[in-house]
Amino acid sequence: MRKETLLRYGTLASALLPVIPAAAKAKKGNPSVNNRQSPNVIVIYADDLGYGDLECFGATRVRTPNVNALAGSGIRFTNVHAIAATSTPSRYGLLTGEYAFRRAGTDIARGNAGMIIRPEQFTIADAFKNAGYATAAVGKWHLGLGDKDGEQDWNAQLPMHPGDLGFDYHYIMAATADRTPCVFIEQGHVANYDETAPIQVSYQENFPGEPTGKDNPELLFNLKASHGHNQSIVNGIGRIGYMKGGGKALWKDENIADSITAHAIGFIQRHRQEPFFMYLATNDVHVPRFPHDRFRGKNPMGFRGDAIAQFDWTVGQIVRELERLGLRQNTLIILSSDNGPVVDDGYQDQAVELLGDHKPAGPYRSGKYSTFEGGTIVPAIVSWPKKVKAGQTSDALVSQIDWLASLSALVGARIPSGVATDSQNHLPTLLGEDHTDRPYILEQAADHTISVRTRQWKYISPSNGPAVIYGPNMESGYSKEPQLYDMQSPYEQENVAREHPDVVHKMQAYIEQERAKGSVYASPVSK
Repeated sequence: MRKETLLRYGTLASALLPVIPAAAKAKKGNPSVNNRQSPNVIVIYADDLGYGDLECFGATRVRTPNVNALAGSGIRFTNVHAIAATSTPSRYGLLTGEYAFRRAGTDIARGNAGMIIRPEQFTIADAFKNAGYATAAVGKWHLGLGDKDGEQDWNAQLPMHPGDLGFDYHYIMAATADRTPCVFIEQGHVANYDETAPIQVSYQENFPGEPTGKDNPELLFNLKASHGHNQSIVNGIGRIGYMKGGGKALWKDENIADSITAHAIGFIQRHRQEPFFMYLATNDVHVPRFPHDRFRGKNPMGFRGDAIAQFDWTVGQIVRELERLGLRQNTLIILSSDNGPVVDDGYQDQAVELLGDHKPAGPYRSGKYSTFEGGTIVPAIVSWPKKVKAGQTSDALVSQIDWLASLSALVGARIPSGVATDSQNHLPTLLGEDHTDRPYILEQAADHTISVRTRQWKYISPSNGPAVIYGPNMESGYSKEPQLYDMQSPYEQENVAREHPDVVHKMQAYIEQERAKGSVYASPVSK
């Protein structure tokens, strides 16, 4: 990145710190922008944020005033589902309109995975770009980079990156914060690259002389691992995977939110005179949780509560910049999460001990990774002051798989025949014009178990996995027996499959029908 750009973003990040009441200094609006038929569109995609983690969804031990204000200005959705209970497959489905189970290689990606979405695939960014929009991906990526697994040269321009998927601009984390490499990628190149510290990455073996969390726990001065996360150490925190080098390009976890927010605002500023689409994927609630000192130690739930507050800050900064530029009235903001919550996901951050009566998944059972509802039901908010009536609540059954088709319809983008085949146009529901349910939605757990959800029923396919997975006490929902739950009782306590064989048969038929479709694309060639 050029020096002057770094200075500009550094100054901007510092300027963003004060929290100003929403709309306190808002302009009346930019007439040329607000009179356009098509809005700017920003998808704010949180990471591991649970249904019950926001104040406007019932949380009482954390304050989220900016998200509350966003919800009050539009629609709060109470029955929206991520495509999967883990990150990579949910992001794959949202961006391509295709269920991840259709393609091999869409599980939780390593930091050195080759690009999972291939250049020949149609994406939501392509739809907007074809409609004349400037497009950006900012924040967490976790969908691979380069052509093949483990063959990236992190010291040169990457041959494949989000620019090949319809994004004009990107400033992204290669994977996620707990995985190497711990650097940002901007326009296909390591941001702030340090020639004195060339980067090497491996997920097989460590580099000679490099300390690890397992062998050098005394170097874990910011966070220690509770399980896993004991390989390379960056910023006093153990990671998954091994890394050498990086120098001044290495991120500091406490500054990640500031950097993502600053680059998102920079994109908005550069494109304020033209329609733009931004996929803004925040990192905050995902481990390792080590928020900025402005937030750290301020919440009774410890670092996890602080991280939720930091996420709320990011939302506030984006909204206030739109207001300052006169863009807010004609900007559609969709806020949601990639999967359900997890409390202990590998670090000793006291998230379990300090949880108190907070329920990250709200009234739903389990959380991230699980086939139970807590794995995929997520908070969702839609706000577009020019078109969407404020103060609404919708309980319509919604899947994120449909956002590609719905938003394409919004901006008049034509989806090529045979692509995004799982994505349906439910734009009227998304904009609160009606509360029509999707007939059924599919959900994918960490072990690929597929569930079907209708308004009344939840069916979970049989599987052989363990009852508890990953973090302590995380119920998987896996069972060798078919499971059917009446969702009038959201906690999924009583399996009524034997009492309703006709419903079980119908739900199984939905799965068979979907699986039979296959994928229009070959499996990734990144192995």
